[in-house]
Amino acid sequence: MKLTAKTPALVCALLLAACASKPAPPGWQADAKDALDGFTDDYLRGNTAAANAGFARARRETTSTGRADLVAQVELVRCATLAASLEFDDCPGFAALAPDATARQRAYAAYLAGRWEGIEVAALPEQHRPVVTGATLSGVADPLSILVAAGALLKAGRITPADIETATETASSQGWRRPLLMWLGVSLQRARAVGDREALARIERRIALASGAAPRQ
Repeated sequence: MKLTAKTPALVCALLLAACASKPAPPGWQADAKDALDGFTDDYLRGNTAAANAGFARARRETTSTGRADLVAQVELVRCATLAASLEFDDCPGFAALAPDATARQRAYAAYLAGRWEGIEVAALPEQHRPVVTGATLSGVADPLSILVAAGALLKAGRITPADIETATETASSQGWRRPLLMWLGVSLQRARAVGDREALARIERRIALASGAAPRQ
């Protein structure tokens, strides 16, 4: 099974452990991984219907095992992808499974929700630990994790202008329309708050372009 950069590190760890058994892993593992990758890509690109179908398929494949930790991983992918797009819904799917989830999973869920007080930092994926301890994105490598970390920083109230710029340009470089528009919206609010008309006009033009809106005459 090929693991891509789109899959969050916490999910990779569990899937790799599942795939390590001999003989060849059962089909549900590859099907769930493919469905999760499809969900993530479609969601970030703004293809909501396709994303919902991919998520439903991934969850269906993992529920067939009867293992709460595996289903919780799927729910955490959804939570992380929404956080990357600044869409927070308290992860109800994961919350229902939390009593049977692992300590690492519960720590990651708290991280995504910005509940960092008392969080077990050592239980987080390694590249996300400095985000909590130092409020920095510098140690985060892959594009999706950068956006997830930036979303967590925003939720925790620790985001900086530099982080907003990093998240915006990361989404832009990947062609991820949904988070790009959301992060541009954050920049728009900042420009409006400080009365920067030049930045405001520039960001508005960029939002119109990214959203496919017709240019003003």
